[in-house]
Amino acid sequence: MARYKLLIEYHGGAYQGWMRLPGKPTVQGALEEAAAALDGGPVEIYGAGRTDSGVHAMGQVAHCDFAVDRPGKVADALNAHLRPHPIAVLKAEKVGEDFHARFSAKARHYRFVIINRRADLTVERGLAWRISPKLDARKMHDAAQGLLGTHDFTTFRDVECQARSPVKTLDRFDIARYGDRIECTLSAQSFLHRQVRSMVGSLVEVGRGKRDAAWLLDILAAADRTACGPVSPPDGLFLEKVDYD
Repeated sequence: MARYKLLIEYHGGAYQGWMRLPGKPTVQGALEEAAAALDGGPVEIYGAGRTDSGVHAMGQVAHCDFAVDRPGKVADALNAHLRPHPIAVLKAEKVGEDFHARFSAKARHYRFVIINRRADLTVERGLAWRISPKLDARKMHDAAQGLLGTHDFTTFRDVECQARSPVKTLDRFDIARYGDRIECTLSAQSFLHRQVRSMVGSLVEVGRGKRDAAWLLDILAAADRTACGPVSPPDGLFLEKVDYD
């Protein structure tokens, strides 16, 4: 068997998330169908992150084992079988059997894009969260710094999250404005189910002036999902990069 590491980009709007679900369109399902067509039999794809329904990726990483080795041709061959899905394999490289896309990952980097304007989105529809009321990005950034470090993130954890522990270490949470565009950049070894969307949604309440940084720290300390602010939509969330040794 030949193990390959895949670098993948996709528009998540058409899918019920990454993870394979019977009878529903998923990114993993589409990739496995393409891999099976290429290899002539079932192929299981393992991803670095299980992105939610509607979430996008610029740098998702996955791995799979092929019965037939095709050095230099795997990416192009998979892309041929993926058309017309909005999924592209940007790179495929052969790796050792000890590599695992999920368990070998050292850090995951996400970006959430907010467009802060009254007019509806056109070109970026489905790729950003439009918010009409004026947001104070500086207050959002300052409040976000209170989430850095190791915490029990139960408040920002979806009730269906399957992680063994709600304790995670958040290494980066930067929020900056570029005209009407506000970008939230986050890094951690791993995230809980809907943690990013829950934190961003709560921080928007701070940006609108409805809440302050002390409230954000209070709901974090509460370790209570019902204390969380509104959860953001998936539009605007991108898995940008996964780091490995």
